[in-house]
Amino acid sequence: MATKVAIIEDDQTIAQMYRFKFEAEGYTVEIAENGKLGLELIEEMRPDIILLDLMMPEMTGDQVLEAMRKTSWGKDIKVIILTNMGEQEIPDSVKILGVAAVILKANMTPRQVFELVKKQLS
Repeated sequence: MATKVAIIEDDQTIAQMYRFKFEAEGYTVEIAENGKLGLELIEEMRPDIILLDLMMPEMTGDQVLEAMRKTSWGKDIKVIILTNMGEQEIPDSVKILGVAAVILKANMTPRQVFELVKKQLS
């Protein structure tokens, strides 16, 4: 069965760029364009890993993470935060709620993000 990746990102250009890379590698990918839809997607899809933006409409990434971690289905899903925020701007709750990695979108190519995801899942 294919590895399932949920991409929760309001910038559709970025979301599609990651979708293209992961699907080319044989992964199943679903995208949500805001936090509220992202939380619904996670519950329905039960992905193996989530790429989660922090600054989004409806619900921020840290709010999605907090809500997800309170559920039986979302407490153990691996999450990689995708952001362009500086480290000091990232809410403390993100670190407390357990994420596999926090990466700056501007500093990573889709290939590098894919390699990080692959490493996290192995």
